[in-house]
Amino acid sequence: MHGFFLSIGTTIAEPQTILPLIISHFGGGAILIGFFSSLLRGGAILVQLYAAFHAQSYKRMLPYFRRVLVARFFSWLFIGIIILLVGDSNPTITLWAIGIGLFIFSFSAGFGAIYFKEIVAKLFTHKYRGYTMSTRQFFSGAGAIISGTVAGYLLGFWEAPFSYGVLFVASAFIMGFGYISIGTVAEPIKENVSKKEKSFKEFLKNAYKTLKSDHQLQIQISTFLLAYSYLFALPFIIVDAKSIINLDGTAIGLIITAQMVGAMLSNIIWGKLSSRGKNRLISQITISTTIIAISLAFISSSLYQYMIIFFLIGTAMDGNRIAAGNLLLILAPEDKRPIYSALQMNITSFGLFFSIFGGILLTFTSYNILYSFTIICLGLSLYLSRKLKDENDF
Repeated sequence: MHGFFLSIGTTIAEPQTILPLIISHFGGGAILIGFFSSLLRGGAILVQLYAAFHAQSYKRMLPYFRRVLVARFFSWLFIGIIILLVGDSNPTITLWAIGIGLFIFSFSAGFGAIYFKEIVAKLFTHKYRGYTMSTRQFFSGAGAIISGTVAGYLLGFWEAPFSYGVLFVASAFIMGFGYISIGTVAEPIKENVSKKEKSFKEFLKNAYKTLKSDHQLQIQISTFLLAYSYLFALPFIIVDAKSIINLDGTAIGLIITAQMVGAMLSNIIWGKLSSRGKNRLISQITISTTIIAISLAFISSSLYQYMIIFFLIGTAMDGNRIAAGNLLLILAPEDKRPIYSALQMNITSFGLFFSIFGGILLTFTSYNILYSFTIICLGLSLYLSRKLKDENDF
């Protein structure tokens, strides 16, 4: 339920499709599009280590997780209200409000990501966890398809920016149903907890020692950081498409739907592979898929070709999340799980800001150079993925 309703809510601001169009409507250029796309995904990295510093000594995460859910609900609602009340009358204020809302939404998720991973780790075994998360993401994909279809219809039914505001406000309340469901899960009490350091500075020193001493953790972090390289180009593919084909509300809805269908259907495969201990294979398949998708951006000139690109991206994104999460929880000792989670998520999450560099690179070069650079970085990630250790390797 959490995955389903959360996906319905957040899909209306997809960083690859609708969000760039919203920012572009209010006068934002390529750099600002890259910044806001990264902000939606990456504001969390600023606080994950600090969250882990406290979370390592918590026996229950749920009381703190609920505070995160409340903050995310109101920040998302705030964006919609400002777009409705201000909108085109003052685009600068509107863009600032969107930025602030996205920052709070993502910033609070930095705490939530640590709490959520710990709750999931306590609820499910290694093999069942992959099946569980793939099932969750299957229903997330179903929710996103519904959301994408409705969003495409509303974008065509109402004029912008009124349609953008309605989408944010309505999706905030739909998202709330998912928050209620995850906020009432039965969380077991964790007995094997780490002793909290006297200061955050001491915690950072110990976290650095952990990273330095665990070579396999270094490989995992490097692999999945570079796996985010597709974000150098992804937010700008839709902008490139807009200059080539007619992107009306129906076309946008079809592209979002294609991406979510790819995510939903592929989760059946990822769940089966993960339950068999094939997480490394999942990472290799998903990285290869993103290379193919970015390569197609060179030659695409029709709506259906762009739908194929986003279909492939959808299949890769969910598979990459499952592989990264499972490999981390397999590697991490129970008492150090929050630290390992924070280290991997905090460092790899810098990849969520690749869109900013992509926007800068695009501003001074061209789409072809941007796409070529992205493929090279993904190739390095694919090479490193061969060194990952799965459950059967320990």
